[in-house]
Amino acid sequence: MRIVTYNVNGIRAALKKGFAEWLATHPADVVCLQEVKARESDVDLSVFRTLGYEVYWNAAQRPGYSGVAMLSKVAPDAVFTGIGSSGVDEEGRVIRADFGDISVVSTYIPNGGSGEERLAFKMQWLEDFRCWLQELKQSRQLVVCGDYNICHREIDIHDPIRNAKVSGFLPQERAWMDTFFGCGFIDTVRLLHGDTKELYTWWSLRAGSRERNKGWRLDYLNVCDGLKERVAEAAIWPDVKHSDHCPVYLELA
Repeated sequence: MRIVTYNVNGIRAALKKGFAEWLATHPADVVCLQEVKARESDVDLSVFRTLGYEVYWNAAQRPGYSGVAMLSKVAPDAVFTGIGSSGVDEEGRVIRADFGDISVVSTYIPNGGSGEERLAFKMQWLEDFRCWLQELKQSRQLVVCGDYNICHREIDIHDPIRNAKVSGFLPQERAWMDTFFGCGFIDTVRLLHGDTKELYTWWSLRAGSRERNKGWRLDYLNVCDGLKERVAEAAIWPDVKHSDHCPVYLELA
């Protein structure tokens, strides 16, 4: 199974920048999208079905905001949205598809940068999400991917000193990532690429950040311990440019 996760920063904008043409090159069997910023009815889904993908969607209640989707050439056994948490699921941040004993979970974790209240919301969301995953992990093999809106370590951000007090690299956010990986999840990019630096997945649109590779690694494709031996390839594709993020790739043998 070949899986891609990609924050497209608006599916309609990405399509105008050649996203469908890139999909036609067959980069993956399952494509997890975050921040689609649209409802299904806002998008011509036939462009994906023509390429052999079925489309599954979880839009936010607020128009033009958040939202996740999944494209799959492999028919899932079941698809679920949300984590069953009131006040959280309205933002359209989780979609899950089951393929045999494997569940692919795609998430768009909240940004905590708009003030203390939103940061508190993010931290509670993270804890709810972790507990939900832990329960699910009792019966399923998990692939958990998406835009986490957190850089885990100093090597995951171009300027750790200046960003030490910025949401996305705060101590409590990074501590959550420590806990998450300590609960039996594996960072597949680090598994295969070790401590390689400058493996970024997001760049500010200001001041030529992408051209100078002044980025953050916010997007992850993680697996549970039970899938570790099946990780055949993991990569970041910075040259794919339909968004201010880039795709992350995983191949399971």
